[in-house]
Amino acid sequence: MQVFDVILKEIDEVINQVDEADLDAAMALIQKDKRIFVDGSGRSGFQAKGFAMRLMHIGYQAHVIGETVTPSIAAGDVYFAVSGSGKTKNVVNDTRAAKEKGLTVIAATSKAGSSLAGLADCTIVIPGATKGDKNKKSVQLLSSLFDQAVHITLDALCLKLSLRDHTSEEDAVKMHTNVE
Repeated sequence: MQVFDVILKEIDEVINQVDEADLDAAMALIQKDKRIFVDGSGRSGFQAKGFAMRLMHIGYQAHVIGETVTPSIAAGDVYFAVSGSGKTKNVVNDTRAAKEKGLTVIAATSKAGSSLAGLADCTIVIPGATKGDKNKKSVQLLSSLFDQAVHITLDALCLKLSLRDHTSEEDAVKMHTNVE
């Protein structure tokens, strides 16, 4: 087995199932005059943080739930939650609280019928295998396939946002941390 070939084939199979219309629906909710709060646990949380960073690079007010410098959420903000299973307890509870406070909720999950998706105004379904899947279709451990596919999907969403907003590479570089 050539592991890179297997991994790339699995990612390709998942990405080909992501509906680009889901990205377009999310794009309509993500605007420069809105603060975007991202949430996720474990490796999904790392993907959410990477997404927040790229949003900042392209000119958005992005914050990560749980960080010490994150401001309070408020009605009118956008809440973007990432959970492969769609049932991660703290992510679902935080999302429910955000929804009750009047935030617009976008979810990225592998499970369209999950609790998280049920709370969302818009759901991006990324059908990568996650830990505990009964019919797991991946040779990779735990939720590696979902994590890889969600990273690519959220980068694609940022690319679409940057194209819509006419954000250039030079604009993004100016927002990138450079302490040289």
